[in-house]
Amino acid sequence: MEKAREFLELSSEKESESVSRLTIHPHRVGHEPSFYEDFALRGIRVDRVEPGLVSCTFKVPRRLTDRTGKLASGAIANLVDEVGGAVVHVEGLPMNVSVDMSISFLSTAKLDDELELTSRVLGRKGGYSGTVVLIRNKATGELIAEGRHSLFGKHASKL
Repeated sequence: MEKAREFLELSSEKESESVSRLTIHPHRVGHEPSFYEDFALRGIRVDRVEPGLVSCTFKVPRRLTDRTGKLASGAIANLVDEVGGAVVHVEGLPMNVSVDMSISFLSTAKLDDELELTSRVLGRKGGYSGTVVLIRNKATGELIAEGRHSLFGKHASKL
């Protein structure tokens, strides 16, 4: 436990000062991105949207890499969550809630690699939706990760 605490603590006054200077403004839900969304998704480009499909391009930024310079597994999980949720989102309704995610990490992506993210709806039943998200290296076509994402939310009325 002590090792974990040491790892997470700021190591100098300079780092502590840097963190204390961060300005995080409250955001208006639905009108602007939160600090978290801006940090995790800044730079993503939506290339194609059609019913049941969202396709995006994302260049791996330094802020989402691990110590070895590769896209962090947590960042991959976040991309699966966000892009998987976007494909089933209905304008005017609250965002769906993630119920389950299963991710196969098949390869790695390095700093500045351009990735292609494709999300497809596998099916819907009531307020429950299933999606699959594929993350590929755009230059090589190599599959980086495959995520299956289940979500639940209010669905549009048939009236």
